[in-house]
Amino acid sequence: MKGLGLGAFTLDWSTVSSFLFSPLISPFFATVNIFFGYVFFVYLITPVAYWGFNLYNAKTFPIFSSNLFMSNGSNYDIPSIVNSQFELDKDAYNQNGKVNLSIFFALSYGFNFATIAATITHVGLFYGKEIYRRFKASQKEKPDIHTKLMEKYDDIPAWWFYSLMALSVSVSLLLCTVLKREVQLPWWGLLFACGMAFIFTLPISIITATTNQTPGLNVITEYAMGLIMPGYPIANVCFKVYGYMSMSQAVAFLSDFKLGHYMKIPPKSMFLVQFVGTIVAGTVNIGTAWWLLGSIKDICSDSLPPDSPWTCPGDRVFFDASVIWGLVGPRRIFGPAGNYGALNWFFLIGAAGPVFVYALHRMFPNQRWIPLINLPVLLGATANMPPATAVNYNSWLFIGTIFNFFVFRYRKKWWTRYNYILSAALDAGVAFMGVLLYFSLTMENKSIDWWGTAGEHCPLASCPTARGVDLGPDSVCPVF
Repeated sequence: MKGLGLGAFTLDWSTVSSFLFSPLISPFFATVNIFFGYVFFVYLITPVAYWGFNLYNAKTFPIFSSNLFMSNGSNYDIPSIVNSQFELDKDAYNQNGKVNLSIFFALSYGFNFATIAATITHVGLFYGKEIYRRFKASQKEKPDIHTKLMEKYDDIPAWWFYSLMALSVSVSLLLCTVLKREVQLPWWGLLFACGMAFIFTLPISIITATTNQTPGLNVITEYAMGLIMPGYPIANVCFKVYGYMSMSQAVAFLSDFKLGHYMKIPPKSMFLVQFVGTIVAGTVNIGTAWWLLGSIKDICSDSLPPDSPWTCPGDRVFFDASVIWGLVGPRRIFGPAGNYGALNWFFLIGAAGPVFVYALHRMFPNQRWIPLINLPVLLGATANMPPATAVNYNSWLFIGTIFNFFVFRYRKKWWTRYNYILSAALDAGVAFMGVLLYFSLTMENKSIDWWGTAGEHCPLASCPTARGVDLGPDSVCPVF
């Protein structure tokens, strides 16, 4: 869980599908791209940067961690650099020194930079002409059989979409103006976030439609707002959510409508179900979060015992990102005042990569495997790490490869027809089992303990390897 996970594996479906979704429905060429991107980054680039070059004093810190560190290897004292207004205390920050990242965490940001740049270039080169042609023919093109069958249903009135968008933007603007001190995000920041989501939705939707993998806007939105408003972590978080999640939910909305289109579900029913589902899910989620935060002391804190279930890896990454991009700001980490300015070259590398692939495709048009090299997927393969760990990827790749082999080898057999149903059944099984375990064990204060639930089997993976680094008497890490 805290190392490179060489050989780590599980058949727990909740672990397999938690970050990359179901491996059963991923196209095999996308799975291959993820495999090469994952192996290249985790088992080649990271070890070479850590043990080979000691890049950015990497050995002073763990090789794989989402924590923020002082230059001496200890965890960064974040509360000490935050003032009463939840803004950066510059004097305290200068006294504590620069923020340091684990080599894996730092390089993962570089690969995120490359991914978003590669997405724009890849879509422009490989799909630009098709987008333009389809846009021109959108009003003249003859409907296919699915569209003809759907014509018997009433279409969704356009004013439903416009009204919902106007209501959402109005409430958000009201939130930014009335709760200005708490939210920190100015009204123009909200509109800027909506504009970024609007611009990136089309290219990212194309990547999603062809590969079943969705590049995220989380890093580029954080970067943009961090440059504009450094020192305001809450504003940065809100900007990221409005920019990234608006795009992500739009892609999910389109995906659901595509499924409903092929299943011949009335469009109005799909719209209403999604609307009601969003209201219910949002209410339940925030209610549960409010209850957990109020009932569990020090939830997600380092002070909890090692066997605590409240490790909150995703929330920790989200929090640390608010510190990196919002509180401290990218200029002090990825700019001249920081340690990681060279990672900005990844933007250029990502933008140039698809140009090279496209040139090879034009030079060797008969080689069908060349256009299957999808750099937004390959470079962004490990975008979920951290909080995802190697065990998630090892299991996902293994199961995805096995199922794709059977689908390819026996494409007329039953597993081809029922592949999506099996995937949905496994997802539903996890949900039902979660409810069953809660009522049968958790509510009775009982648990099942065995070697598979023993937690981290390699505690030293969280330790630095540089000589003379002493993390104190309470640390399990040896001093080399």
